[in-house]
Amino acid sequence: MVGAGLATLVVAALASLFMAWAIGAGSSGSTPFAPAVGANAITVMRAGFVVGILGLAGAVLQGANVSEAVGSELVVGVTLSPVAATTALSTAAILVAIGVFAGYPIATAFTVTGAVVGTGLAMGGGAAWPKYQQIATLWVLVPFVGGGTAYATARGLRDLDRDAVLVPLLAGVVGVIVANIQFAFLGAPGEGASLAYSVAEAAGSTALAAQAAVTLAFAALVAAVLYRDVAGDPERGQRHFLLALGGLVAFSAGGSQVGLAVGPLLPLVDGDVPLVYVLLGGGIGLLVGSWTGAPRMIKALAQDYSSLGPRRSIAALIPSFAIAQSAVFFGIPVSFNEIIVSAIVGSGYAAANSAGGGVSGRKMLFTVLAWVASLALALAVSYGVFVGVDAVI
Repeated sequence: MVGAGLATLVVAALASLFMAWAIGAGSSGSTPFAPAVGANAITVMRAGFVVGILGLAGAVLQGANVSEAVGSELVVGVTLSPVAATTALSTAAILVAIGVFAGYPIATAFTVTGAVVGTGLAMGGGAAWPKYQQIATLWVLVPFVGGGTAYATARGLRDLDRDAVLVPLLAGVVGVIVANIQFAFLGAPGEGASLAYSVAEAAGSTALAAQAAVTLAFAALVAAVLYRDVAGDPERGQRHFLLALGGLVAFSAGGSQVGLAVGPLLPLVDGDVPLVYVLLGGGIGLLVGSWTGAPRMIKALAQDYSSLGPRRSIAALIPSFAIAQSAVFFGIPVSFNEIIVSAIVGSGYAAANSAGGGVSGRKMLFTVLAWVASLALALAVSYGVFVGVDAVI
């Protein structure tokens, strides 16, 4: 890599860092702890600091699947060139940054996907229809599954009013998911493994029954710990659970969102730079974005969409965590703004008739329009920009 090729690669890397900063400031940096901030369980500045650290960890430990999908599975027949990668990343980053400063959360997955597809098609590549169907299915399901689950959970917590039983049970459900998350450091080089698999393997069996037993034991332990916490002080127990959920969502955000920033770089550095270093660089960009730009978006999500108490915040974060981990596992780019906003709206509607529980319909309308526009605009602009730059070069 010398001369013009190296210079172009440097520009692409800078565009990737800018994209990582924009995501950290807007999506991965603002959404995980927004419900906790709305419930007054943590301050805005402290939330931005913690989410940056956890997002960096998630990027390094879980970022490979989505990064590889964004880098090589969105267009068939071509490999992104340095100019194409720079065009896609710059277009997406500018659109996301505009959303950050305007106070409206642009869906990063929509924007990056549109930009990568636009430049890939401009290069002469073909549409990856099977991957698009997979992505579109998740994007369409997110509001219904996430919002519906959050609504049902919030209604259950409100109507049954049995925190000493329901909150520990919900914690057990979260424990089931955590026990089966794939962590890079638990598996062989280049592969991941779950806590359930690793513990079962250490016990002498990797059969599904053994992994299920480990999963249930871990879930029971988590539920028991929270049961004791809630029994001693219900409000304190809810707050602790809410903060733990925010941390898990922040970790998941790093694992998913870093791929949107560094994915287009992977074809350019294949064989030259180890993947873990690329993920680390993207994770640092997320961290800086969380520390410098996230507070504005945290405030927008925590206050403008719905006024959430601890119960509705818990209801919003549980499906958000589950959906995020599903996307990471299958390598599907997904927007955390879509996940969290849908869950916040769902939990907010569960209390629509109570004081302070309303949802801003006007804000939601503008947000959905911004999501749709970001996909179309990113695709069209990146296509046009690449054609123009390619003609000049």
